Amino acid sequence: MSAEATNPATAGPVAPAAPQALTASAAPAAARRKSRPRIDLRRLGRAALLGPAVRDKLPDAISHVVEAHRAHHPDADLEPLRRAYVLAESSHRGQMRKSGEPYITHPLAVTLILAELGAETTTLTASLLHDTVEDTEVTLDQVREQFGEEVRYLVDGVTKLEKVDYGAAAEPETFRKMLVATGNDVRVMSIKLADRLHNMRTLGVMRPEKQARIAKVTRDVLIPLAERLGVQALKTELEDLVFAILHPEEYEHTRELIAENAARRTDPLAEVADEMRGVLREADIPAEVLIRPRHFVSVHRVSRKRGQLRGTDFGRLLVLVNEDADCYGVLGELHTCMTPVVSEFKDFIAVPKFNLYQSLHTAVARPDGQVVEVLIRTHQMHKVAEAGVVALGNPYAPGSDVPACDPRAAGPAAADAPADGERADPTRPGWLSRLLDWQQGAPDPDTFWSTLREDLAQDREITVFRPDGGALGLPEGATCVDAAYAQYGEDAHACIGARVDGRLATLSTVLRDGDTVQLLMGQDPASEPSREWLEHAHTAAARIAIQRWLATHPGGGAEPAEPSCAAPDGTAARDGAPAPAPAPAGRPGTASAARPGTAEGIPSAPPARPADSAPRPWRADVLADRPGATVRLAGCCTPVPPDEITGFAVRGGVVTVHRVGCAAVAHMKSRGRAEVDVRWGDTAECRVTLVAESFGRPHLLADLTEAIALEGAEIVSATVEPPSQQRVRHTYTLQLPDAARLPALMRAMRDVPGVYDVTRAQHQAPAS
Repeated sequence: MSAEATNPATAGPVAPAAPQALTASAAPAAARRKSRPRIDLRRLGRAALLGPAVRDKLPDAISHVVEAHRAHHPDADLEPLRRAYVLAESSHRGQMRKSGEPYITHPLAVTLILAELGAETTTLTASLLHDTVEDTEVTLDQVREQFGEEVRYLVDGVTKLEKVDYGAAAEPETFRKMLVATGNDVRVMSIKLADRLHNMRTLGVMRPEKQARIAKVTRDVLIPLAERLGVQALKTELEDLVFAILHPEEYEHTRELIAENAARRTDPLAEVADEMRGVLREADIPAEVLIRPRHFVSVHRVSRKRGQLRGTDFGRLLVLVNEDADCYGVLGELHTCMTPVVSEFKDFIAVPKFNLYQSLHTAVARPDGQVVEVLIRTHQMHKVAEAGVVALGNPYAPGSDVPACDPRAAGPAAADAPADGERADPTRPGWLSRLLDWQQGAPDPDTFWSTLREDLAQDREITVFRPDGGALGLPEGATCVDAAYAQYGEDAHACIGARVDGRLATLSTVLRDGDTVQLLMGQDPASEPSREWLEHAHTAAARIAIQRWLATHPGGGAEPAEPSCAAPDGTAARDGAPAPAPAPAGRPGTASAARPGTAEGIPSAPPARPADSAPRPWRADVLADRPGATVRLAGCCTPVPPDEITGFAVRGGVVTVHRVGCAAVAHMKSRGRAEVDVRWGDTAECRVTLVAESFGRPHLLADLTEAIALEGAEIVSATVEPPSQQRVRHTYTLQLPDAARLPALMRAMRDVPGVYDVTRAQHQAPAS
């Protein structure tokens, strides 16, 4: 059966119920639990065995579920719950848990957990039936006939795959099936989390090794999923139960610390809470100030971080208000009337977390040096902070606040999910879309299982923005490689670079929250990823896509080469780099297309320039106020009309002409060189040196030199530096018939796919 568990009172290394008692939440659900007597599941089980309830009358066994449900949904139709309970009780009748309790106590407990979190009727109905198809003779068709397609889909989503059919792969494939179902309806995972919580509460009769195995899966998979879905009430209790099983000594030590603190006569948190109530009362801000004790794992983490714990370390203060604006009003009053710890301030209202969480975080210091952490949120924010997606009710119902989608569709693509991993739709968050994408490429259950755990271990998420205003949710530590595959899927093989916040960045650049990322894509459909990308891929989607391509292309994977050859004028190209060669006459300045065996479209041996295509000699038309002097344009800045220019006399009676903004001008002035007045003549012809920065790709040089030729420019000389991290730097000295055509030439070069910048040559001045 799916719920092999027992009563917490049973002897054995069970995770105690004490964490709940000592760390009772200030949430409304917790308040209701404290106001009612503890539910006796054994009594409910015996009541269930007395026989079917009177027709149309609610059975006493589900009275606690109904009470909790009506607290959140006073107008709910309870008839589906009655019929679901009758079917579940009659189907499970005679089945017992390992503790000896009637099996019906398990679905009742799971349903009560969800009811207290505020789940709507359809979820509760499916929860009562969640084990019927797996453990009884009830079929999915029967569930559909009696309760509709939605309930059938939810029950099917949490039904385990048979070990008889799947063997050792049953568990990972069950989770894969469940995640795919969650992609269409997040309520599937809500039921699974509540199911696991009750089983963890009652794990005492299991063998210690089985307890440890279940606890590890809960730690590695279920707890991260609860965090991502924002169901903090389930996540924190699961953490404590896992802590008790896997680390019993540390758990016991933490338990003693909490007990010692509870026994103190004075509580500094209570004192600060009273002071806050007075401050807010005087400011006329209606608010509740509650003490929110930390759960066991939180106390353990704080003790490891801070060492000796003080009274304020055992909890935080929670301020609940009615309106969003009141949150900031409370913040202002606390920071005005108390001593704020500014470094602790975080605004998750303006920028919610990826799991829907919203709150203001701050801290205030007491005179004795103790620091009190404060959470400020509205009642609705608190409900969502505790219950996450469960608090959405039925997010798929028409008229809900989130986009409607069809939870009964057969596959994840059927949901109306936002594109590119955006997080606008809480029914299909970005992390879930990414997970569903990469799981399709996981070749076997073992790879899926290990990659799933690794993916879920990345418990922090960042948001990066696209230039078009869209957003991508990525795990912390993600690089431009990850952003490319998150946005384009396998089309990201053609990515040739990126700009981060407007600046050129390598694909290995680690992104930060709030960065704007522009991905530069090549146009060649045969583009291939580089093997080195695997070193920079942080997400499972990127790694699996790259590995799958490499597996199907043995020996593939772009690796930049560094060929060398002579420059067109017969001199060695700079740094031994190859240079493009203009084509024969009729296509001046056009390089030949890349041939097989060349790297990134760079010719390994360009043909010599035909004699009749060489550009004619050219002299600058510049007039200098020094009769008889030879005028020469400086190669460092290559001025052209109508640049503002100045000149300097050098050896041999030569006047070199520089742009006024050239770094060499400031250098020569600092050395005491006298300037020579110079001005442009009447000739519009010019020669200029341009530097093109690009990403390597096949046929790039052919396309670039063709663009130069189409603008009527002639290539005088050119050098191409060896590719570095798939980036290539080209330097062209070009002759133009009219200087006015230079801006258009530079635009045409920038428009060539793969070219991200074109600038005038500007060398740095030598050191003084």
